[in-house]
Amino acid sequence: MPSLTRIIERHIQELLERNGEESVFLSRKDLAERFGCVPSQINYVIRSRFTPERGFLVESQRGGHGYIRIIRLRMKKPEERANHIEELVGDVISEQEIKKLLANLQERKILTARERLLIEVAIRFQEQLCREMFDLSPFKREALHAELLKRLLRSIVLL
Repeated sequence: MPSLTRIIERHIQELLERNGEESVFLSRKDLAERFGCVPSQINYVIRSRFTPERGFLVESQRGGHGYIRIIRLRMKKPEERANHIEELVGDVISEQEIKKLLANLQERKILTARERLLIEVAIRFQEQLCREMFDLSPFKREALHAELLKRLLRSIVLL
């Protein structure tokens, strides 16, 4: 039996699909009543499942007439995708964050499984070099990871 989090996530995904829209407006209170949970459960689902890494933006306003607007990012032009990816990576990124990002990009069909694996191998090799040969601080290693990752992803996405 799926967890409540997955059920709520599926419901929101279905609303996006059913409407055929790029966005959907929701009410925390209405969703909480529908699924018999507290509004903080709805917040958790939105914060963890509808992130920029997964291709969504969320607008939110609290209060009596508060709402949640979930916007699906559809980047059709390669340059838009590349810029989005560079924003996600930022100036520094840990190995753990890289793995999550690559998994999300593969899930979104921006990367193939092969491309993901090649990038992971390149990052692991870079990490090994940084530790063994150059003895760099964690911050400098993560900055190098970010730069390599952005270059690799940009070259793949712009093909």
